Amino acid sequence: MLKTLEKIGYEKPSPVQAGVIPLVMDEYDVIGQARTGTGKTAAFAIPILEQLDMEVRKPKPQALILAPTRELAVQVENEFRRLAPDDVKSVCLYGGKPIRGQINRLNEGVHVVVGTPGRVIDHLNRGTLNIDQLWFIVLDEADRMLDIGFRPDIERILRRCPKERQSLLLSATLPPAILELARRYMYRPKVINFSANNVSAETIDQFFLTVPNEMKFEILVKLLEREDPEQAIIFCRTKLGTERLYRKLLKETEFQAVGTIHGDMNQSGRDRMMKGFRAGDVRFLVATDVVGRGIDISNISHIVNFDIPTLSEDYVHRVGRTGRMGKTGVAFSFVKPDQGSDLSAIERLINKQLDPDPMQEHVDERRAILFPHQVAAAKKKAKSKYRRGL
Repeated sequence: MLKTLEKIGYEKPSPVQAGVIPLVMDEYDVIGQARTGTGKTAAFAIPILEQLDMEVRKPKPQALILAPTRELAVQVENEFRRLAPDDVKSVCLYGGKPIRGQINRLNEGVHVVVGTPGRVIDHLNRGTLNIDQLWFIVLDEADRMLDIGFRPDIERILRRCPKERQSLLLSATLPPAILELARRYMYRPKVINFSANNVSAETIDQFFLTVPNEMKFEILVKLLEREDPEQAIIFCRTKLGTERLYRKLLKETEFQAVGTIHGDMNQSGRDRMMKGFRAGDVRFLVATDVVGRGIDISNISHIVNFDIPTLSEDYVHRVGRTGRMGKTGVAFSFVKPDQGSDLSAIERLINKQLDPDPMQEHVDERRAILFPHQVAAAKKKAKSKYRRGL
């Protein structure tokens, strides 16, 4: 393991790794609160790989890692492959791909299974996944799994796991539902918190622009031209909006290497797009929150919230796609004139005020020319509010 870590460039453990690995090696159940981009995957992959029984010729799964999305599951399994010796066998179980290939891999024998809860349940019900020999289970991005409705599946899986097992729960936040899950299915867990007081990374410069909906595309193009990012994710709120913006960028700009990913795409298309993004062939990725959690690509220099998220917590996860493992990043959020309260909610959550971008002056000038009635109405409303306050 030390030779492998040296080969891939690990010089010292991140705080999450330094905290989690010794506790797991000492066989404690662990609850780790940490944002993404802190080295969480290696924090559980290393101790699992260190303790696998490699003497069995046709192994049954010894470790199971549950992840909220297909993309995150693939990423976790890739990290296992990167850290593991050649004789460690793993499989990734997720929907959208033919199940027959996964069944064949399981029949050949695997040490580690990574999967999304729905597909893992499917294999358990079919009898194609045997977890009798399981001694370790990880719930990665547990709060996100609960957010998107996986709690019943998670509980079914946990109930079918051997009672004599070790459990690790990793989550950016610890709401009551997560703590209740831990109380029911973990044994005297050690709780460690690696989240900074400011839940938004200090390595990320964060700006906002107040932009009417009709001007957002124009300002996005100017922003990307000014910033010239190495790689950027442009977040939209809906699948339809994501597809529309992607097509508009392709058609009406000179930007090359634009891609998109959202929930309506088939799995092969999503896999192909993520592969291109990781390789650097896709420079601008227009996406929904399907990539808002856990996706670890080190070259993402910029995040643009073309639509600010419905939930303030999702802002933290979106912005966390940049500024990872100590690198610097920049995030911009487009706020419509009637979304001031949404911006305030984000600022309260991260305990920090976002800075107005210098381009705001240009936006205001253009807005006054294009939409003089809107500007006049906004000024009148603000004046009325001031008078009432007096």
